[in-house]
Amino acid sequence: MFTASVARMAPVFVYGTLKRGQPNHKVLLDGTNGCAAFQGRGRTVEPYPLVIAGEHNIPRLLNLPGQGQCVVGEIYAVDEQMLRFLDEFEGCPDMYQRMLVRIAVLEWEDTQGAPEETLASDGTLQCFVYSTGTYSPEWVHLPSHDNYDSHGKHGLRYNPRENR
Repeated sequence: MFTASVARMAPVFVYGTLKRGQPNHKVLLDGTNGCAAFQGRGRTVEPYPLVIAGEHNIPRLLNLPGQGQCVVGEIYAVDEQMLRFLDEFEGCPDMYQRMLVRIAVLEWEDTQGAPEETLASDGTLQCFVYSTGTYSPEWVHLPSHDNYDSHGKHGLRYNPRENR
């Protein structure tokens, strides 16, 4: 499944509801959306504000590098079809924007592809990340998180898309 086509797979870092055990992870498992292969865990090299905001308590990475905290998440290799699906799923470019961010690899679980092939000498990987392009000014003052869990201590329950 994950062979020579690895070079054509794009690395994507997910930090919110797309992570394993979170409400939207199922879309990464759905082969009709394309292919997504879990590779490992990582964290942003630069801090970013990860806030839970809006009426549906959506985790949002604000595009304010240098503010907030280094954010922990998961690294996936996705094919072009999945990348197009994720762009649509994330409302890119209106609600979210897809950008490249340096991710420090914390744990590599992909047994098919060696991380050394794609890692920089400092142990980082350039990954696509979906960040919130436009947001309410008060979101900058919300508590920033380093790791999102929809059932976390924050008490802000995510409202799944199917319930909206």
